[in-house]
Amino acid sequence: MSMTRTLSDWLAFIEAQHPAAIALGLERVRAVAGRMRLGRPAQRVVTVGGTNGKGATVAFVEAIARAQGLRVGAYTSPHLHRYNERVHIDGVEADDPALVEGFEAVEAARGDTPLTYFEYGTLCALWLFERAQLDLAVLEVGLGGRLDAVNIVDADAAIITTVDLDHQDWLGHDIEAIGREKAGIARPFKPLVLGDDDPPASVLRHAYAIGAPAWRIANDFFAEPIDAQHWRWREVGYSIELPMPMLALAAPVQLRNAACAIAALRALKLRIERGAIEEGVANALVLGRLQRFERDGVEVLVDVGHNPQAARALAEWLHAQPRRPTQAVYAALADKDAPGVVAALAAGVDAWQLAGSLGAGQRGTDVAVLAQRLRGTAAEGARCHADVATALTAALAAAGAGGRVLVFGSFHAAAQALVYLNAAG
Repeated sequence: MSMTRTLSDWLAFIEAQHPAAIALGLERVRAVAGRMRLGRPAQRVVTVGGTNGKGATVAFVEAIARAQGLRVGAYTSPHLHRYNERVHIDGVEADDPALVEGFEAVEAARGDTPLTYFEYGTLCALWLFERAQLDLAVLEVGLGGRLDAVNIVDADAAIITTVDLDHQDWLGHDIEAIGREKAGIARPFKPLVLGDDDPPASVLRHAYAIGAPAWRIANDFFAEPIDAQHWRWREVGYSIELPMPMLALAAPVQLRNAACAIAALRALKLRIERGAIEEGVANALVLGRLQRFERDGVEVLVDVGHNPQAARALAEWLHAQPRRPTQAVYAALADKDAPGVVAALAAGVDAWQLAGSLGAGQRGTDVAVLAQRLRGTAAEGARCHADVATALTAALAAAGAGGRVLVFGSFHAAAQALVYLNAAG
């Protein structure tokens, strides 16, 4: 691989280096990290895992810590528009030359060890973070936890946002099995923050076995709505009133994510002033989380939700809003529980527009295949479209002024919708 390739060249190259898009295990990535002589990515490290809410939680941790004046690196995945979105250093996306240099460093150390796309990216991010002299690194787990590439780093605090059914082919077919995998990011005697009211027993057992103190929402800390503009975070001996988050229209699930971020920073015993918490919660921003647009009197909401738990959160939000005729544009990846998603949202959706996702790579699917999978559900007989843009055009026309369109199903679906909407002005 020539060391004069562009970032696009490198991304195409690394995508072709492993026969599987997903190949869990730490042996390969740990061996290459050793040859790269990677040290700690920052003075303190927070790892964020869970079924849903990881990206938003990373954004809250990053925004609060930066408001305090800390130098922060954040690693997330996947991206919506540009690969650069995955790596933030002091609030700024890594530029192409920096990422190219990082990939060159990984390739120089890799030898004949095959790495997945995500493993390449993780090693590149860690290499860049180590050189940036960070106070704090916030690392989002890609899939699962125990065998995810991010888990080669020993975190000072770990967050598990939620545990629900997703990626069962890799993580197990029930909540307890999935919980065991996600709990693998916890470290002995280091705090583990849990965003579920009632986390799986497997998570609590693992924390107890390794001596990791578990900080549980609705037990050790609380997120309490006050009114439409304010909420309260509290624990024993401390409370703070905060503005509602900017992202996701202050959906209830985002209060949990913000609360977990605050809990993790406090568990690290970092000096975080009230003003920094207020500023960080108010200004944290993640695209594609109930992101709102208006087009000719139609409310358009774009969300990356892609599994039944995320769909239930969307349904909860819809139920709390003034009633509008709602069209859903749904584009699922091949390995997702599409019937479960439709069932969760059926009561809040008046009509369905299905879209293909062939542009999403190996996990994309043709709309005819998606429609076949949804036979016998509320989306049976829905109009089918080759792509999200075509489906969104049809949904906007069908919704009419005063209507609502919800576009969701994957990061790819959200990205295509955002391109369409931004191009429309």
